[in-house]
Amino acid sequence: MSTSAFMQVFDADQIDAALTMPRLIDALALAFASDIKVPLRHHHTIARPDHDATLLLMPAWTGPSAPHSYLGTKLVNVFPGNWARHLPSIYGTYILMDGTTGAPLCCMDGARLTAWRTAAASALAARFLAPQKATRLLMVGAGALAPFLIRAHASVRPYERITLWNHRFERAEQVAAALSAAGLPVQAVSDLETAVRDCDVVSCATLSHEPLIKGSWLHEGQHIDAVGAYRPDMRETDDALVKRARIFCDTKAGAMKEGGDLAQPLASGVIDAAEVEADLFDLVGGRHQGRQAEHEITFFKSVGTAIEDLAAAITVWQARG
Repeated sequence: MSTSAFMQVFDADQIDAALTMPRLIDALALAFASDIKVPLRHHHTIARPDHDATLLLMPAWTGPSAPHSYLGTKLVNVFPGNWARHLPSIYGTYILMDGTTGAPLCCMDGARLTAWRTAAASALAARFLAPQKATRLLMVGAGALAPFLIRAHASVRPYERITLWNHRFERAEQVAAALSAAGLPVQAVSDLETAVRDCDVVSCATLSHEPLIKGSWLHEGQHIDAVGAYRPDMRETDDALVKRARIFCDTKAGAMKEGGDLAQPLASGVIDAAEVEADLFDLVGGRHQGRQAEHEITFFKSVGTAIEDLAAAITVWQARG
């Protein structure tokens, strides 16, 4: 594998140009079925006079059986004091390297790469878990991830109607209008309970600390995709929901400890670890078939993994012109 004398840089626009959801979903499926090594991510506290900052390091590399060898690391800097400087509080960069020589290949916009791979992971799960006849999608949350999740889910099921709810309705209207102009049938809604009751698939991406989606609102055959609430003290779904649903996740090691939607009911004894039936390794590897009947309610919890980052970065690199 050859490397350039100068490391290439891929900004958000170049990442967008290199990826499509079907291509990336397939790449993630291959990655979860492959020999990829993923150590625990590293957290380092950086003392600052205003607010302590955090450096996160998320490495992964391909195993010896891979046809091409790659090594990658995502670096995320969280600087809470940046609000006073009118700067983003989170910066992310992905570094992709040649796994044979260690030579750097490129660096990428970490935030954009994360948005793509997070949405693609939810869509990969939906291939196995969403009802085959799903035609109605609800997106809860109108943040940066919402357009990516909507496009990802729309690439695996033929949604005829897509609704979007946000705690600030005007934000939902703005995002819905932009997506509608791009050809997606998205409409903003203000009543969350009615929207949940009137859809086949719910995708959540919020920073909520209190449950938004109630188990009592669900009907048979629904699929719930919970992407937000990535810390143990955050939550998007209640105890009744996880009790009613068949539970799946991206990685058991991460989702059962880091995401409050599973960590909290596990800690309180509402569910036990055996009720988390499978993760993406099991689904992609054929050890679990996912949804087994149309009437089942399925729940997928995602917190992210460096496997997804590496797969997305390799896909961008290999698609370069």
